Amino acid sequence: MTHSTSSGRGVIRTRIAPSPTGYLHIGNARAALFSYLYAKKHGGTFILRIEDTDIARSKKEYEDDIFREFAWLGIHPDEGPEQGGPYGPYRDSERGESTRRALEKLLNEKKAFYCFHEKSELAASEGSAEGKFEAHVCSYRELSRAEAEAKIQNGEQGIIRFKNDSRETISFSDLVRGAVSFEAPLLGDFSLARTIDQPLYNFAVTIDDAEMKISHVIRGEDHIANTPKQILIQRALGYPEPQWAHLPLILGSDRAKLSKRHGATSVKEFREAGYLPEALINFLAFLGWNPGGDRELFSLEELAKEFDLDRVQKSGAIWNQEKLGWFNAEYIRRRDRVSLVPLAQPFLQQKFPDHIISTNNVEAALFLEQSRLVKLADIGEESALLFREPEYDTALLRWKDMTDEDVRAALHRAGDLVETIPGKLFADAVSFEDRRAGIEKHFFDALGAGSKGKILWPLRVALSGKKASPGPFEIITVLNRETAIHRIHRAIAKL
Repeated sequence: MTHSTSSGRGVIRTRIAPSPTGYLHIGNARAALFSYLYAKKHGGTFILRIEDTDIARSKKEYEDDIFREFAWLGIHPDEGPEQGGPYGPYRDSERGESTRRALEKLLNEKKAFYCFHEKSELAASEGSAEGKFEAHVCSYRELSRAEAEAKIQNGEQGIIRFKNDSRETISFSDLVRGAVSFEAPLLGDFSLARTIDQPLYNFAVTIDDAEMKISHVIRGEDHIANTPKQILIQRALGYPEPQWAHLPLILGSDRAKLSKRHGATSVKEFREAGYLPEALINFLAFLGWNPGGDRELFSLEELAKEFDLDRVQKSGAIWNQEKLGWFNAEYIRRRDRVSLVPLAQPFLQQKFPDHIISTNNVEAALFLEQSRLVKLADIGEESALLFREPEYDTALLRWKDMTDEDVRAALHRAGDLVETIPGKLFADAVSFEDRRAGIEKHFFDALGAGSKGKILWPLRVALSGKKASPGPFEIITVLNRETAIHRIHRAIAKL
């Protein structure tokens, strides 16, 4: 017999249910994003629930990280531990009455039982002589509740298992993968709880989803093996079955499941490396989904209008670090400089700990580097000239076949031009862009037509000390006149 699942609920309610046993994983962030977008696309509700069933490993710092990273990404739950809502509490540890009531119901109706096998016995029973897996059909499954409780009172350790008498094929229509089937007998008598007050994740998440009226469970395909067990629990308790959507795994470039050996895997790591939330959101949206067409840059609001599960791919989504860098560089370039200042300042301070980095310093650094940055942590590569005297070989001052005398004359000429830049251009009220344009006009008016490399190359090197750097007009823009003249005189003295 084949039993298929479907959800007749009209109101769309999606959720993300991370465990606070580590920093928010990028895979959980993508599942949350897809769940959020689906709910918003269809006028539904997105819920954040903390599944802190692993008491030993759950920590408040990880729960706080979940809240912080979702807020940073702009994924704001409609209901959750911080927001509240009609189906709270939104931490599993605070929902003990619900899971206990469900376990009691299953035990009383003989749909669950206590198992007293040692782990070594279970390992032996779940493997055949050929090493093939065989489902565990527990010999304690007919033990009465009274007999089980007597054993517990005598100090024996028992867990609660689901009494799986199903001989059906469990099939469900996955909104990403299509028809999926499992043979129920192969699931065996699977575990539900350590004790009546300590449900395991698989059981707790099923009860929580049902009581919170979750209509669509959108999660990674690594959870797909949990689905038939959850369906059996739902049927046993008379719960409606939600729609399922299992997203493709995120894979590294070697097509193995993304892990720390591939690099950063937590949202916290990307935030601390200077990635912008809008870039990470845009990149994650394209990990396994595509709206069609050539457009790649979408705001969160635009993604919510475009998103649907019918365009989610079945095959694994390959993590492309270069593509993430491209997204981030694009969003850095598009950002207003002032909005980047507080984000970039910690990175610049870290690069130059001996200096007190002012807001003006950061604006100057961004003026030089914003168009070149891949991530904010890279800031300081080009703007080091703001904080350090350049060191260089005098040979670098020469443009093509110039002699030292030619270079000396060029630097004197450049120094004179810097001296005569109109003072009004250095007023605080003048923007960097206007200042740069004014400095360029001042030089070009004075130098006239023809090649200007013999003046500008030695000047740029004297100011930056590098073969490749921002142009001399950009550098003079962010240095004060006195510093620029000092560096020109220093270069002349080095010859």
